[in-house]
Amino acid sequence: MSDVSRLRPGVVTRSVSPENPTGAPGQGGRATEGTGSGPGRELGPGWKISPSIEIPANGTIDLADVEGPGRITHIWMTTHTNHWRSLLLRAFWDGARQPAIEVPVGDFFGQGWGRFAQVSSSMIAVNPHGGFNSYWPMPFRRSARLTVENLADAPAVVYFQVTYDSGTDEAASGYLHAQWRRSNPVVQALHTLVDGVTGAGQYVGTYLAWGVNSRGWWGEGEMKYYLDGDGEFPTICGTGTEDYFGGAWNFDVPGQGYTAYTTPHLGLHQIITPDGLYESQQRFGMYRWHVADPIRFASALRVDVQALGWRAGHRYLPLHDDIASTALFYLDAPAATRPPTPTPDELETL
Repeated sequence: MSDVSRLRPGVVTRSVSPENPTGAPGQGGRATEGTGSGPGRELGPGWKISPSIEIPANGTIDLADVEGPGRITHIWMTTHTNHWRSLLLRAFWDGARQPAIEVPVGDFFGQGWGRFAQVSSSMIAVNPHGGFNSYWPMPFRRSARLTVENLADAPAVVYFQVTYDSGTDEAASGYLHAQWRRSNPVVQALHTLVDGVTGAGQYVGTYLAWGVNSRGWWGEGEMKYYLDGDGEFPTICGTGTEDYFGGAWNFDVPGQGYTAYTTPHLGLHQIITPDGLYESQQRFGMYRWHVADPIRFASALRVDVQALGWRAGHRYLPLHDDIASTALFYLDAPAATRPPTPTPDELETL
């Protein structure tokens, strides 16, 4: 983590928001039109005239378009829960044609089920009621462009602020990538998080939105990291799903069952239980940030997780669960092999 006491000559802080769309010095609060122009009509410029934007149905807007070098240090965002899965957040580094980040807004902030769950972690904080905060460092050498696409057939209002340092030396920095994949249902009890990534870098974060489609315990499967030419077998192999997220013994505290927790680097922050009617399945949200323990690779990366439960005779049961993953890693290139852009049907919360 950075030393906040260190002086950095030549580095200045800028912030892009609907109140200052360019982040330019002295240009904040000058709007004369915007989503707050009605409430502020008696007060005029400087009084919250443009606190948010409206993204048209099936439209895309720029959150920030910045010339570098620089580093995004904080993103704050909020929108109605209805939009958490239908808005796609993208980031393009250094003029790359393909996005390094392409993730539903809700999943990027650990809210894949379209329901609020508190997250109190070092890199992502989500606070009542849907205040999304990212502290993932996002370095760039020439430019950064953040966009949001609205895949829904209705407009969406979004509040946001993107804060960045301008003038930093990022010659030795990797580019942040975030990829979203969903297996619904999982095939052959295996869900892929990352595949086909080449180059040098470090894997830094996992979020899983896990929907259970059978009775019993569902988390016997192992997380596996295939590094730098690994074939059938990985270099890093965990011992179970709950173990990877820092828990143990089914996340089950005797007498109270599944027990939520949120810590700086890992957590089971969301537990959705059946209601006896339409909410028939158990669903979970889990995260692990490899900030203190990044997984470094020199030339290639592949990551997957098994979906295993139990069957009679103390035998593993391959599962057909619904798993959506957000995987984060830094890479020495601004673009990488990535999954296809998800469709609205693939994003639907079922």
